[in-house]
Amino acid sequence: QVQLVESGGGLVQAGGSLRLSCAASGRTFSTNTMGWFRQAPGKEREIVAAISWSAANTYYAESVKGRFTISRDNVKKTVYLQMNSLKPEDKAVYYCAAGPGFPNTHWDYWGKGTLVTVSS
Repeated sequence: QVQLVESGGGLVQAGGSLRLSCAASGRTFSTNTMGWFRQAPGKEREIVAAISWSAANTYYAESVKGRFTISRDNVKKTVYLQMNSLKPEDKAVYYCAAGPGFPNTHWDYWGKGTLVTVSS
């Protein structure tokens, strides 16, 4: 079992930065792919970024490439999402997820989310 708790959301002006953190519990953190998803009001949940267990492989949605960076610390059992040059369209609830496989990850575990609001 893996439990995930996100933090770091908040209100930021367009062009600003935020860093999200996702703290995990459970012995299998270091062997799982970790990902960040987001869901804006009235829209479906979408993947933002993912990182393989060794951090050797990453994936980014086109909409965030060059602005967001995903990283992980397997000792601290934490995954991060550094978000720069934020845009109003980045406003959403951001969820952390974990699961085996990369690519084609089977997302078995989810956090409850953290809200990111970007003002124009």
